[in-house]
Order: sequence, then C-alpha cells, then structure tokens
Amino acid sequence: MNASLIERMEIEISQLALSDQLWLLERLIQRIRKRTLRTRPALETQLAAMAYDPNMQRELKAIEAEFATTEADGLGVNG
Repeated sequence: MNASLIERMEIEISQLALSDQLWLLERLIQRIRKRTLRTRPALETQLAAMAYDPNMQRELKAIEAEFATTEADGLGVNG
C-alpha cells in the first residue's frame, strides 16, 4: 500500500468522532486477530515438521556439539 493512501486514510480517520475511531480500531483489531489465528496452525504445522525432520535434527545436534565446550564456562548459569 502506498504511503499517500495511508496518509489520506489517516486524515479521514482523524475527522471521525472518537467513538467512530474506536469502533474502527476494534474492527481492525478483530481482522488482524482472525488473520493471525488462521495462519497460526499453518506455522505450528511447519514448525512441527521441522522438529521431526531428520536433517534438521542432525543440524541441531551438530550445533549443540559445536557449542558443548562453551557450556562449561559457567556464563549461562544463574546464581
């Protein structure tokens, strides 16, 4: 969306009564939440697939092995 359109929308919205601005804001929030909830299962499915992917597991084990020696330095320990 181009900036000039957004700027025009902002000007138009600022001319609305506060109650209408709040109503519009609520509608926008509802739309965003619906869109987020629709995409969340797809994202979770992709993350689960990555977690069970043998190549990903191998890579994570390699990274863990690479950093294993630094765990002994105590920097990550609380207390």
